[in-house]
Amino acid sequence: MKNSIAILAGFLTAALLSGCLKVSEQDLPVSTATADLAVASSPTPDFSAYRMPTRVPGAPLLTPSPDADRVLPAIRSDYTQHIVQYGDTLNAIALYFGVDVNALISANQPIDPEMLEVGRLLQIPPPIPVQDAPEFKIIPDSELIFSPSALGFDISKFIQERGGYLSRYTEEVDSAVLNGAEIVERVSRENSVNPRILLALLDYQSGWVSSLSPAGETLEYPLRYFHPAYKSLYQQLSVAANELNRGYYLWRINSLSHFVLADGSVVRAVPQINAATAGVQQTMSRLAGLEGWNRAVNAGGIDQAYSDLFGNPFDYSFDPILPPGLTQPAIQLPFEPSKVWSFTSGPHGGWGDGAAWAALDFAPPGDALGCVPSDEWVTAVADGVITHASDGLVIQDLDGDGYEQTGWTVIYMHIESRDRVAVGTTLRAGEHIGHPSCEGGFSNGTHVHLARRYNGVWISADSSEPFNLDGWISSGTGVQYDGFLKKDNLTVEAWDARLPENQIQR
Repeated sequence: MKNSIAILAGFLTAALLSGCLKVSEQDLPVSTATADLAVASSPTPDFSAYRMPTRVPGAPLLTPSPDADRVLPAIRSDYTQHIVQYGDTLNAIALYFGVDVNALISANQPIDPEMLEVGRLLQIPPPIPVQDAPEFKIIPDSELIFSPSALGFDISKFIQERGGYLSRYTEEVDSAVLNGAEIVERVSRENSVNPRILLALLDYQSGWVSSLSPAGETLEYPLRYFHPAYKSLYQQLSVAANELNRGYYLWRINSLSHFVLADGSVVRAVPQINAATAGVQQTMSRLAGLEGWNRAVNAGGIDQAYSDLFGNPFDYSFDPILPPGLTQPAIQLPFEPSKVWSFTSGPHGGWGDGAAWAALDFAPPGDALGCVPSDEWVTAVADGVITHASDGLVIQDLDGDGYEQTGWTVIYMHIESRDRVAVGTTLRAGEHIGHPSCEGGFSNGTHVHLARRYNGVWISADSSEPFNLDGWISSGTGVQYDGFLKKDNLTVEAWDARLPENQIQR
């Protein structure tokens, strides 16, 4: 098993930059069966089935009604303790317990923030709120998620039409030079976050979308997240996308009670907002202190930046993103019959550490440790068309329309470039995807990272709709990376090793 805080520590420096770690919800017709795959080859995309009717010019703007009140988790009022584990950092511990890192340091003097002693008992102070968050709803859920509402949005055309600094920007990412639109598209796809909210946040923070001459300090830190490890657009947008996801998914499972702002202030969450608003509030908590945070999350802040670019965000509302009665289509284990692989990680983040625990990890047979080449095959878990294949990431659309924003999609991560399936290929269940590796994201061992999304929403592997892989049902323990696969009277436990307890065969 793995210690969750120790793992989180590594994420803060690596996973936001690269995605995946190894030690690491309208009226859209719902089909839970695999659709006719020939649809994917249609040369004329038709997005009309996914679009909201255009609001009549001059009609009043929609006023979002408060969500039904929910019972939020109580904010801890007493001190608690934590024993330092290998790999822990103060920032990771503070994030895990929802406290300001400076308060944590003050409560544990003397302490060297750069070198924690393994085994030391830390006193964790309670977070003390200075105010309640506003009830103002900023965006609908579909504008945070890479959802059907994003279909047909041409990121490159929009950025060029605005003519700002972003339209002329280029940057090297993983040895390839990408322009601004390509970076926004990549971060959006990887994190499954709507590109419009990323652009609105970027313009609010720096004016990169609309201004040719943004403030000098934003040229390295375009979201004004002044951390020396995150100096580029890709890194800054990845931080924002990860925090958007963190707030969104924690809110959905009633696990978000408060926000710790960049200046250490603590703000109590309120129950009337929606998950996407919680996501924006969480993101701005990393980027601003109390005064700036209040400006950003109230009317006239991020919502105005969005409206200036795209119009009223609630005109794009697509609800519900996850329809009632959603069930996973039939899928199988991601490797060939008769092969024995190791179940190395239970439910954990679909991308980064902010997304829902949508992923499971499997390592190929063999005794070699670390990032070693493997001739074993990762295979398609279901019928579907390949919509993306690069940088270790392969995405398969299962409903056959060829759009990642609609229906079920499967994510295969760490797929080696050698023999990797090509975009546009229609596969049947069991056909080859490619070889497992460490390519793409952060990994300390050859494996495949498998995750699911529906309408762009990460589907948790430890939720009411767990993985069902050839009858193997996933479950978690409440600790990231820990978990089980169960079939009939058999149980396989996840371990970051090749042990009898984690061997599984198709």
